[in-house]
Amino acid sequence: MATAAIFSSLRRRRSPSLEAFLAPVDLTQVALLQTLAAVSSELISCFSDKPFFFQRRNSRSLIRKIEIFLVMLEYLRDSGSRSMPNLPSTAILCFKELYLLLYRSKILLDYCAQSSKLWLLLQNHSISGHFHDLNQEISTLLDVFPINDVGLSDDVREQVELLQKHARKAKLYVDKSDENLRLRFFSFLNEFDNGRIPNHVDLRLFFVERLGIRDAKSCRSEIEFLEEQIVNHEGDIEPTACVLNGFVAITRYCRFLLFGFEEDEVQLPSRKQKKPRKGLITREIADTFVTIPKDFCCPISLDLMTDPVIISTGQTYDRSSIVRWLEEGHCTCPKTGQMLIHTRLVPNRALRNLIMQWCTAHSVPYDPPEAADAPAESFAEALPIKAATEANRATTTLLVQHLANGSQGAQAIAAREIRLLAKTGKKNRAFIAEAGAIPHLCKLLSSSNPVAQENSVTAMLNLSIYDKNKSLIMDEDGCLRSIVEVLRLGLTTEARENAAATLFSLSAVHDYKKRIADQGGAIEALAGLLRVGTPRGKKDAVTALFNLSTHSDNYARMIEVGAVTALVGALGNEGVAEEAAGALALIVRQPIGAEAVGKEEMAVAGLITMMRCGTARGKENAVAALLELCRSGGAAATERVLGAPALAGLLQTLLFTGTKRARRKAASLARVFQRCENASLHFGGLGVGYAFAGNSTPPNRDPRFTDDVSMPMSISVQVL
Repeated sequence: MATAAIFSSLRRRRSPSLEAFLAPVDLTQVALLQTLAAVSSELISCFSDKPFFFQRRNSRSLIRKIEIFLVMLEYLRDSGSRSMPNLPSTAILCFKELYLLLYRSKILLDYCAQSSKLWLLLQNHSISGHFHDLNQEISTLLDVFPINDVGLSDDVREQVELLQKHARKAKLYVDKSDENLRLRFFSFLNEFDNGRIPNHVDLRLFFVERLGIRDAKSCRSEIEFLEEQIVNHEGDIEPTACVLNGFVAITRYCRFLLFGFEEDEVQLPSRKQKKPRKGLITREIADTFVTIPKDFCCPISLDLMTDPVIISTGQTYDRSSIVRWLEEGHCTCPKTGQMLIHTRLVPNRALRNLIMQWCTAHSVPYDPPEAADAPAESFAEALPIKAATEANRATTTLLVQHLANGSQGAQAIAAREIRLLAKTGKKNRAFIAEAGAIPHLCKLLSSSNPVAQENSVTAMLNLSIYDKNKSLIMDEDGCLRSIVEVLRLGLTTEARENAAATLFSLSAVHDYKKRIADQGGAIEALAGLLRVGTPRGKKDAVTALFNLSTHSDNYARMIEVGAVTALVGALGNEGVAEEAAGALALIVRQPIGAEAVGKEEMAVAGLITMMRCGTARGKENAVAALLELCRSGGAAATERVLGAPALAGLLQTLLFTGTKRARRKAASLARVFQRCENASLHFGGLGVGYAFAGNSTPPNRDPRFTDDVSMPMSISVQVL
């Protein structure tokens, strides 16, 4: 790891003020000496008695050097108070350099005192190098320092000269016992990599006897610290992120192997513990009257970028904006007009880090992409190593055993750990299912323990993302029924929401859509969650209903239990309106669906409003729904749509500014109106527009762009 990285890492944890790293320029001679003496004294008092677990010799050596500096500084300070002549300019410059060295020493000593034991062990060489660098700089400072010109007493001068002599001779020191311990840790990684599980006695000797990790809590802290390093350093780290993931997996395995399942760990994951997600970033920034740097804004949306990505032309855009651009059928760079060689999006991590730093400095809320909240997911997926897989497999075996035979508290903990393991890649999801976790998780879904229930349904959700697990879940006796019961009567809000998300994930398989809809209470509960749930709960519900609405056999059931009414009501909710309109556009394709939607008083008005104010995708869905309502709903439905105020202007706007799909739907809807009696009274001036829109699409149209209603929804399942 680079020299600056260790200091930046600790600054992230401690956040000292910027002034701590700037030499004072406006202090008098006495004040400068007093400041240096105070800083030195603070360092000695804080660290002289601290029991460093690693880097003991290097830490003690550095502290002893600071003690000698303090003796000199106190002597000069006291001499200065007796009207001593001014110090030479060279001495002043050396003392200002000493100020920086003292603060860097404080950072390094803090780092060694606060970091996890495993991290310090893995960074043994690097941290030893930082101590050596500081010693070299101290040696250079003392070589320049004018000892003969500052009026030191003989005993003080003797100590400083001795320090100068030792600093010149000092060499890099790496503790051999620490190094042997580090190599032992790597040997465990190698054993797992070769498909062998290390001996229980060897693991206990290493973690408990040699490292002093004696309980599940301290072991969990070690894991969390390692995961934090992986996320904070964005892959610029040594050992590499994939190797660190292997060490995390080994430590997690040892946590349960050596310390079992401590039931006082059982607690619900509170959303309040997470960093608040602000949303509507630009509105928040506007309230603070902060000018956003131009380079931080997306050229398409003109908003602050949260997930900047680079396209093939080298231009940077916010991911959501450029994805929408590409989905609309464009194949050029929005800024330069160049043709795109490919559509791969490369994360611009450097720019994202700059944006995050700017937001922090200006107290601007920053809403990073969801992937940033998932610890190490991207590294685990991109750089898997066999050791991590085998260690996770061994951990899963322990967890499934406790799911099957453990106490209620142990089962809750095991479900939580399986939930977390299932976040990090399809291999984990595959062997968790292979180990037999699904039947035991299914039983926990009906648990009276809210922790166990929430963790089990979320684990089921994460497992269901892997396609092969979907059939295992659906074929497990009573599992679908239990998921629906959690959706209906779950003991926590998050359990109910994650049950809805699980149904959405399972309904990705067409054959399961009818089975889910036929499960008693499923659609009713989704409709209820869409009406009264939290914003996230409504999103989970509407995406599940959208998936179910792609199966025509479900329409009658959705109408019967009020799902159509709920979808119409959701048209007024910005967060779910797009998906609600998409579901309605599918349902109205059948006469029974068109009749049901036609009876909803607010349906047409809601769709018209979306055509005016919705997203590009929302406008597509809205005009598609109105078109199908006219086609399948008969004369009465057509008359209702035809009589909607402002529709003419909205159609004309879509014909010229909408996406390809929106223009096709608008042109088709216009032709429907033209065939209606007296349509010309309302839309007589639009004929040229229709012809223009019709001519804008080549006659030999790609079959993917036929005049259909259903559209590919870019919805993904979030691991939790």
